[in-house]
Amino acid sequence: MPEAFVAGLDDQTRHKMIDLLNARLADTVALTLAVKQAHWNLKGPGYIGVHELLDEVADRLRDGADLMAERAVIIGGHAKGTLEVTASESTVEPYPVEMEAIADHIEALKDRFLKVGKALREAIEEASDAGDADTEDLFTEVSRAIDKDAWFIGSNAPVKG
Repeated sequence: MPEAFVAGLDDQTRHKMIDLLNARLADTVALTLAVKQAHWNLKGPGYIGVHELLDEVADRLRDGADLMAERAVIIGGHAKGTLEVTASESTVEPYPVEMEAIADHIEALKDRFLKVGKALREAIEEASDAGDADTEDLFTEVSRAIDKDAWFIGSNAPVKG
């Protein structure tokens, strides 16, 4: 294992946190790709607003992925964010590649954001239980961004009435 650049975490905690960071990294990379898939293919009323929003959302997801990947390395592991690892390890449901309607994309993305947000909140709890306040705080920061983007995306859904 590479050198750790943090004091105060025992090896068992570091290994557990590295695995947890990489698990959430895989989900975040998969969610980023789903957002880009929607961005490229959506059609319908309100197109430009949703199209531009999804670019911003993808940027924020990449920022969160960066935080998790770098933390894994800082505490002595490797960031595992390749396509191959993401495809085999992510818990995010595969995204439909032939969807076009904005409403369908919004619903599909909202569902995925809620599931990733739930997994991040579970990761917050695991990091807290393990005594790694810094990783706990990092997951909290990423979770806040995921929740906000889920709200942004969901707010674009057609009003049912």
